[in-house]
Amino acid sequence: MLKIFKRNIKSKYQERLKKSFPKELYSDLNEVFKILPFDNNQVRLRDGQTHKVDNLIHESELNIKFNNENLIIPYRLYFNEPNPELEKSLTDKQKDILNCIYLRHHNGYLREKRLNLISASSENWTVPFIIQLVGEYVYELLPIIDKKINENTLDYYAQFRDENPRYWQQTESRMISYWNAYYRYQFPKLKEYLGFEIMNRIKIQTHKNCYE
Repeated sequence: MLKIFKRNIKSKYQERLKKSFPKELYSDLNEVFKILPFDNNQVRLRDGQTHKVDNLIHESELNIKFNNENLIIPYRLYFNEPNPELEKSLTDKQKDILNCIYLRHHNGYLREKRLNLISASSENWTVPFIIQLVGEYVYELLPIIDKKINENTLDYYAQFRDENPRYWQQTESRMISYWNAYYRYQFPKLKEYLGFEIMNRIKIQTHKNCYE
């Protein structure tokens, strides 16, 4: 009975994660699933202690559009990291998929680690995972994101903004709220805050593309 339960919960996790990525990535995603520790629900939380977590994927979700596909990305997840040796067996694309999954992790230090690991030549499907971090509270992620949104990738973000106006507005509002609550003393003017500069750069590129 326990094996059946574990198999069902593993299948549930896989189905939820599949909804986070374009269908064209499903074969690579299945390879990533092979190394994810779905069966381990003993998780180290913010208090530094290990706790049993009944559901490794939070119920809250992000709904976005990507190239006319509807994607549903978990807001937070609690998986432990996979065995590093197993990670080495993945292709570069599969590693980026894995890193994107962990950008939704509850641990901010782990999100920072995984963000740094996303390849410089990342593809456009990484955009929803990266841009979500701009609207969150960890400032230390912004300089990393700033480097990843460059002349080679800026159009990806502009296209994503154009396809997701409501989500973009919500993310921008959250970014401003966190600036106001936590970083206004350090950056008295909103335009000096890196999160605002990043989103404004994408907005300018979106308008530029409209007139080309």
